[in-house]
Amino acid sequence: MKLYLFIFIVISLLLVFAVPTYLTYRKTGINPITFGKEDNAHNYIGRIFKILMALLFAVFAVNLFSPDIYRKFLVPIAYLENYTVFYIGLVLLHISMLWIIIAQLQMGKSWRIGIDEDHKTEFITKGLFSVSRNPIFLGMITALFAAFLLLPNILTFFLAFAGYILIQIQIRMEEAFLQKQFASEYSEYKSKTRRLI
Repeated sequence: MKLYLFIFIVISLLLVFAVPTYLTYRKTGINPITFGKEDNAHNYIGRIFKILMALLFAVFAVNLFSPDIYRKFLVPIAYLENYTVFYIGLVLLHISMLWIIIAQLQMGKSWRIGIDEDHKTEFITKGLFSVSRNPIFLGMITALFAAFLLLPNILTFFLAFAGYILIQIQIRMEEAFLQKQFASEYSEYKSKTRRLI
């Protein structure tokens, strides 16, 4: 199961980051990764989130390749290490990845990582976006929680908590941008659709 989890995490990272980035660039000629090098809040969140994702990948790698180091240094939470918690995490992880991929497909050419101030995108309100204003972020939050249930330790707890805070900040930044860009149309959408679910 450790090998399966590691492979699943690798494939998931490719499917939700690398593949959509490549496909969006191929269709539009636009790099969908909008985080840059300027020292502002938007780019800072992007940098920190990359670190969190690298650490999450490292936890699953250490769990597979160095179980002694995992048990010695990552401080597993023993009372959460049981089959019930594990399988809840496994189901949530699979559902969240499928949810994210569907939401990305529904965004089509409008999919971005971060806020794109240089290119006008279509305002998506159908599909999963009709039940959540931020379905991709909802999927990411669920995936982080699932990772904690699968490997309950101090680091995955910190990653889930820090990731949740960063995502909540990013959501509010994106909502402010969309409000400015789509005005009354976005206000109406906000009144009918919840931020997450």
